Amino acid sequence: MVNPSNIVQVVVVGAGLSGLRAATEVHRAGLSYVVLEARDQVGGKTLSVPTNDQGTNPVDMGAAWINNSTQMEMFALAQEFGFDLIEQRSEGNSIYQGPGGDVSTIPYGSLGLVTPEDLQQADRLLAAISELVEQANNQFPHLGPNATTLDSQTVAQLAQSIVPGELSKMLTRRLTRSLIGVEPEDMSALYLVSYLKGTTGLQNALSEKAGGGQYLRNRQGNQEFAVRLAEKLDPKHIKLSTPVRKITQGGPHTLVETADGTVYQTSKVIVAVPLKLYDLIEFRPRLPGAKQALSSTTLGHFSKTVLTFSEPWWLHANLSGVFSSDGPGLLSFARETSSSEDGQYSITCFHVGEQGRQWASQKQSVRQNAVLKQFRSAYGTVVGNIPKPLRIIEQNWNEDQWMRGAPSSVMPPGLLTHPAGMTIREPFRNVHFVGSDTSPDWKGYMEGAVRSGIRGAQEVIRALSSTP
Repeated sequence: MVNPSNIVQVVVVGAGLSGLRAATEVHRAGLSYVVLEARDQVGGKTLSVPTNDQGTNPVDMGAAWINNSTQMEMFALAQEFGFDLIEQRSEGNSIYQGPGGDVSTIPYGSLGLVTPEDLQQADRLLAAISELVEQANNQFPHLGPNATTLDSQTVAQLAQSIVPGELSKMLTRRLTRSLIGVEPEDMSALYLVSYLKGTTGLQNALSEKAGGGQYLRNRQGNQEFAVRLAEKLDPKHIKLSTPVRKITQGGPHTLVETADGTVYQTSKVIVAVPLKLYDLIEFRPRLPGAKQALSSTTLGHFSKTVLTFSEPWWLHANLSGVFSSDGPGLLSFARETSSSEDGQYSITCFHVGEQGRQWASQKQSVRQNAVLKQFRSAYGTVVGNIPKPLRIIEQNWNEDQWMRGAPSSVMPPGLLTHPAGMTIREPFRNVHFVGSDTSPDWKGYMEGAVRSGIRGAQEVIRALSSTP
């Protein structure tokens, strides 16, 4: 017998941005609901950590950027909540570490390539990928031109078919690592082009200027988006530290059981967890084979080390704060993440793809020493005396049992043109699926998360409004 207080019209599984945005729509529609979150806080892959003992001046250890032109759901929330947005620094010189470990200063936005032949090959590769992106169908990737061919090969294989050689390998590693934290050998070429189509193109996916995916940071920290969305809901209806273990359909109602044995009776369920985590929930009856196959997706290594300082010493040397590496070491790339108005000066170091895996395998003291050594060696080519960081803040999403990696679930060859990819957004009876992974636009970004949450809520609201 289900406790009457646990009978609701909608159960939302997950209190990240997609789940909370779905819940706010359900709440506004006047439906009864409960949000069940496995972790002890809301936010999903948003995580804002203070940089001082007062608990203020946060840095984002998860999702970090939005823009104000093609990410209008997130920008609207930022305006509604009164957040202060900071333009990402995109001027000054950058630092580049080549494949052999050599370090040079390069103009902001350049690739770090030297010879005319390399530049021509890079232009040819990027132009070919951009053309495929332009032709792609990100809403239904399997319906796009050459979908079967693209989904039969990896990004690495595609790149070699366009521009054979080491330069192609290097550029595709840089691309897939920096975007999604995986190696080009692990990602379907069709997944890449549809992913990039959803970000409005290759250039915008990589850009830190207006329209780009890395244009604006939130002075208050992006986890505040989740906190403020949660404040729109009845606090009694948000249950933290409450993992869902079982979802049972078949009778007149759907039953959702949590790890402590509590059972909720509902008409609709909105599952807002990464594709890779579907296997943590026991579905009765079992999910269709296509949905089960989504658990075979890969989550990237996308970890961060934030170094905070008492002053922005890199600005005095006309540096953008940008570092990128195609060489050895645990540091893949870095960006300035300061809030000068708060006197918070920081550079965030990223450990992605294979470098991220190696970083995560090291003891904390060992990897911190290695990162600082590489950091000082690189920036020290321009700045004579690199000050000691005030704080070193780390985040490894792969060791989080409720995330298993970041930023999004990546599909290997063969999955997007398989029923799994074709039906990724389709409900299973009374269970609806949302999350950034399911979004055709801005997949892996906060924008994709909130758009998917709205979509899932609308599905549920329509279904319940038509039920006699």
